Amino acid sequence: MKTLATSLFVLATATLAGPTALVAQNAPTNLLPGAQDEDDRADGDADDAVTSSPVAPSTATGPVEMTSEPVVQKFDPVVQQWNVAQAQALVAAIEGISTHGLIPSDYDLPGLRTAIAAGPGAMLDEEASRRFVWLVEDMRDGRTPMDHRTQWFVMDPDADRYRSGAVLKQALESGDIMGAIEGVAPLHPDYEALLGELAKAKPGSKRYKLIQANMDRWRWLPRDLGHQYLITNVPEYQLRLTVNDKIMRTYRTIVGKPGRTATPQLAESVEGVILNPNWTVPQSIVKGEGLGERVLGNPSWAASKGYKATRGANGYISVVQGPGPGNALGRMKLDMPNRHAIFFHDTPSRGLFSQADRALSHGCIRTERATELALTLAILQAGLTADEGVEKLASGEYTRVEFNSKMPAYITYFTMGTTIDGEMATFKDIYDRDAPVLAAFEAPRKANRSRVTDEEIIEIVNDPRDIA
Repeated sequence: MKTLATSLFVLATATLAGPTALVAQNAPTNLLPGAQDEDDRADGDADDAVTSSPVAPSTATGPVEMTSEPVVQKFDPVVQQWNVAQAQALVAAIEGISTHGLIPSDYDLPGLRTAIAAGPGAMLDEEASRRFVWLVEDMRDGRTPMDHRTQWFVMDPDADRYRSGAVLKQALESGDIMGAIEGVAPLHPDYEALLGELAKAKPGSKRYKLIQANMDRWRWLPRDLGHQYLITNVPEYQLRLTVNDKIMRTYRTIVGKPGRTATPQLAESVEGVILNPNWTVPQSIVKGEGLGERVLGNPSWAASKGYKATRGANGYISVVQGPGPGNALGRMKLDMPNRHAIFFHDTPSRGLFSQADRALSHGCIRTERATELALTLAILQAGLTADEGVEKLASGEYTRVEFNSKMPAYITYFTMGTTIDGEMATFKDIYDRDAPVLAAFEAPRKANRSRVTDEEIIEIVNDPRDIA
C-alpha cells in the first residue's frame, strides 16, 4: 500500500505540475458588452460544473431584495444596422463557411445579394442580420436538429453565454464578420484536428461527410469544456483525465451493450468518489431472478458473495451487496448524480478490458485502473494526501469523499477523431448513431431548432454484473 501511495503522489504531482496543468486557460472571449459581462459570468458555476438537464440561467449573485420596479434584462437585438461593406463581408463569410463543414447554400446568398443591391436600409438590416444569426446558431450550437441526435442529452449553455445579438454587435463594431462567427466555434483541439482533415478530404465523399458529422458533434457540447474534466468517447472505449484540454491520464472503458442498454450521451458533474461502494441490487434481479429468496435461503452462500437481504412486513425483499473484492461495482464509483443513473465504476472482472469490443455493460461505464483514478481525483479535488486515500481504500469500509468543487464529466460519441495517441482515426459506429446526423446534413437546414431533446430517457437498470 505504501508503494501505491507513492505512485499516486507522483501521478497527482505530475498532473498538477504539467506545463499548463490547473493554470487558468485563456477564457472564451466574452462577447456580451458592458454591464452584461457580470450577468454572463454569474450564469455559470464557478467550479465549471455542467449538467445534461436543462437549467434556467440565473444572474443572482447574492440575496435578492424585492422592489416595486420590474427587473428587465437587456440583450442586444438580433436585427441591427448594416452597411454595404459589412454585408459584402458576410457574403464572403458564407462563401467560405464550408471550411467548417457547413453548407453555403443554407444561407440564401441570392437573397442577400438582392438586399445588398437595394442599398442600405431596413431590408438590408433584416436580411443580413437573419443570415448572420443563422451562421452563429450553426457554428455555436450545431446544424443537426435535436431529433437527429440519438440519445443526446447534453444541455449546451453556449446560446446563453454567447447570445446571437451580442455576437452580431461585436461583428459589426469590429468589421470582422468571419472572425466573430469563428469566435463561437469549439475551442477543443480535436475540433481543430477535424478542421484540418476536412481541408484534405474530397467534398461530398464518404470521409468528408463523416468529418462534417463529427465536427458538428463538437458544436453540440459547450464551447469551453472547463479547465479540468473527464471526457470519454464511447466508441473509442477510452476515458481521459484532462487539464486545459491536455490529456494527463487515460483509462480503458467498458460501455453499454447496443440496444436499450446503450450508454447515453451526457454532460454531468462528479461530486465525489465512493471507495468500497455498496451495490443495491435492483428488483429486476432480486425478484425477477429470485436472488432475494436465494440470499434468504442460503446464508453461507450469500455471505461468501457479500449479499445481505431484508424482508419487509409486506414481503418486499431488498438486497445489498456490501464492499469487498467480489462487489459488482468493484472498489470505487464516481458520485455523479443524474436522472439517467449512469456513472463510472470499477469492476472485479478486469480481464474484460483486454477485449477489443468492449460494448458489454448495462449502460454504466466500467473503468480500467479505477482505484488509481478515484484516488487521484480525491487528491486533486478533495485535498486528501496519497496516504489518506490509500488508507481509506484499504479499510474496506464504505467511504464517500466529497470534492471541494464539482468536476465536469462528458460522455460523448465521436466516430472520427483524435485517439489517445494523437492520431486521427475512425471508430466503429457501435450504436448506429451516424446515419441520422448524416441524413440531417443531406436535408435543408432546419430553423428555430429546440435546445432540449424530447427523446425518451431509457431506464438503465443498474446491473454491473458481466453480460454473457
